[in-house]
Order: sequence, then structure tokens, then C-alpha cells
Amino acid sequence: MHFISPRQGLLRVREFTLAEIEHFVDPEDKSHPKFSDVSGLEFLMFPREDQMAGRSATRLKIGDAVAEGTVNNETLGYFIGRVYLFLTQLGIDKDRLRFRQHLPNEMAHYAADCWDAEIECSYGWIECVGIADRSAYDLRAHSDKSGEKLEAHEKFAEPKEVEKLVITPSKKELGLAFKGNQRMVLESLEASFISSSLTCYIMLAVSIVIYFIFLQAMTETEALDMKAALESKGEVEFKVCTLGKDVTIKQNMVSINIEKKKEHQRKFTPSVIEPSFGIGRIIYCLFEHCFYQRPGKGEDEQLNVFGFPPLVAPIKCTVFPLVKLEKFEVVAKKISKALTAAGISHIIDMTGNTIGKRYARTDEIGVPLAITVDNTTSMTVRDRDSKDQIRVEVDEVASVVKEVTDGQSTWADILWRYPTHTASAAEEEETEP
Repeated sequence: MHFISPRQGLLRVREFTLAEIEHFVDPEDKSHPKFSDVSGLEFLMFPREDQMAGRSATRLKIGDAVAEGTVNNETLGYFIGRVYLFLTQLGIDKDRLRFRQHLPNEMAHYAADCWDAEIECSYGWIECVGIADRSAYDLRAHSDKSGEKLEAHEKFAEPKEVEKLVITPSKKELGLAFKGNQRMVLESLEASFISSSLTCYIMLAVSIVIYFIFLQAMTETEALDMKAALESKGEVEFKVCTLGKDVTIKQNMVSINIEKKKEHQRKFTPSVIEPSFGIGRIIYCLFEHCFYQRPGKGEDEQLNVFGFPPLVAPIKCTVFPLVKLEKFEVVAKKISKALTAAGISHIIDMTGNTIGKRYARTDEIGVPLAITVDNTTSMTVRDRDSKDQIRVEVDEVASVVKEVTDGQSTWADILWRYPTHTASAAEEEETEP
């Protein structure tokens, strides 16, 4: 039983949300058709060799890391690259994000490779995403428990003649040697035996086990060595780890032969590449990375700002009539209706507070854009971070906001297309809300 000890604020809690991808891949071909899309990305990587040598993380191109064997394969590298893009587009600071490779004592026994996306925050470097090549362990474990084969089939264009190593146990001799444990031995052999091509596959060779004996896995070379020993000596000693001793396998208990067969398809158990996301941790780190302060009107006054990227900000924009006039309120409601029709979440604020205070309020909750209605035909749109303002016609406002919040254009792109607006003293008067 595992217990979770809550500590580190919101990072380690009793309940947490995970999001996972289970991507199945051919264990003999782990290339990825879209790897070239991310191969040029360069970011902080912390291979195990650097960790063990006491060096720091360095910037590496993911394409080079895969080519040099630092990252096990292209598919794993592809998902590392996509995780980098995902986190940085959310708003995670790229200079406070690194990918750390698991050390040998951290690796699961079945894993081919594993990397953690770690984000630096006030608690240090925190693991937020794990990207692992779990080999074929998951599907084989399911098959063992369910009794159902979970295999993929690759059909050949033309039948292939292959040499296969065939192991046939003798039920009679096994029964005489192991008596009441004969059935358990046979079941173990049937469940664990895999016939394999001499040129392509790793196989499980026979081992004599009783119910508490661990079934040994041998390469085909070892199986052929056993065959040669049985033919020359009539018996062979076989190490059983869980017993801590050798057992004697005699020639009449098993036959090992090479047969030629034609195959029309290849069967294999897929490997799994598994990116696993800790949603709560990512959100917490996002809050830290997006938060900053800037000077207010007073000498010692500091205004709080959440710099959420428009793509992830919960509220995309606010609508403010500059002053409480009916004609401005009518236009503000018209804009609000257009924003709703465009699917843009927003707030309309018709209070009598100064525009500076209303700007400060929206900055504090991370709203990227503010629309100020100061005219019946055109109005200003203000960017939260730069505080730059542009003049936009009423009928264009919703489309401009949607361009920015959907990621179609950056604020810099928009500035080139619309006349800038110089804020008045009243508009610049931002104070604590």
C-alpha cells in the first residue's frame, strides 16, 4: 500500500489529475513520420551521464540527442519535443524547463528509456511530465492476466520463408520427473513460449519450473547451446534463480529443432511510448511563471499581473465604457453580443470606477485584452503586457480579439495593421483595484 503525505503546498496532494497518452509502436521500428517537425528544437536536456558526472543541464537539439543515442528512439524524441512545445505555448518559461533522463536506479526494469519534464518554481525543479518508453511490458502484462493475446499483425506483400526454433516438451517425461507439478510446468511453457524467427526475434526457451520457479528467458543462441549440450551430453544444468541452484534437464524431456516455414504475416506485441502529465503541477507552475509585478501610480505601489498567454487565459477580454453614458453602454452591449457569437469569453464592466482601476483589475486576473468604448464608431483595444493600444472599428473588434486569442496572430502583428492610440492621463492612471 502506498501513502501520499501532503506537503509542498499544491504540488503534493491526496487527489491529483493525470492525463496520459498511450502510443503504440513497432518494437523493431521506432521511427516517427513527423519527427522532422520537432528535430530542430533546442532546449535544456539533462542526460544521465551529465547528472552522474556532476555537470549541469545543457541545451541540445532533440534531433542530435536521438542521432547520438542519448534519447533511445525517434518516437520517444518526438513526444519529448511535443511536450516542450505544449508547455511553452501554455506559458511555461523555456529557460526554467528541462528534460531530465532517469538514472539507472530510477528506471523501471522493463523501460527502454525515460525522461521527465521538470519545471523550476519556488520549490525547486519539479517533475510535471514523464515521457517513457515502456517497451512491450504493458500489453504482455495484460495478456498474462487476461489470457487474451494483444498483438499487432504486419502482413507481408509476399510470403517469407523463415527458420524457426521449435521447442517441444515431452509430457510423459515431465510427468515422471515432476509428478504432480506436471500441469503447472506445461501451463507455464504454453503461456510463456514464443516461436521466433532466427533472424528477427528474441525467444523464450524451455525451462523446467514448478509453481514457484521463475521461468528463465534465453536468447536463441543460448537455446541452440542447450540443444548442442543435450545432444552431446544427454543432459544440461540449468540455473533457476529463485531456487538458487541448478536443475538437470535431460534430453528426453524436451526437443529443440529448427524448422523452415512460410509466413504470410508477422505478429508482434507493440511497445508503448507513454507521456504522462501532472495537470495540477503544470497549472501551479504556470501561475508562478506568469505572475509578475509592475509599478503603479504611487511611489512604492506595485500592481499584480498574471501574464497568461491569450490561448490559455480563462477570460479573453473585457469591455469597458469609458464613462457612464447611455450611448457608450449601448455600443458596449453590442460588442459583448458579437464576442459571445464568436465564442470569446469576456467580462463587461459598466461600473463607475476609473478606467485605470478597471485595467488593473483585469491585469490582476490575467485578461490579455481590454476594449474601451470611448466612441460610438470606433474604440481602443489595449494589450495587457505592453499596455499598447490600437484604434479599431466597432464591427471589427470581435474578429481582432479572436485573431489574437486563437493564436492566429500575435499582438505585434496586429499593431502593424491598426493605428495606435495614445492613452490619456485618465487611462494611464492605474492604481490598486
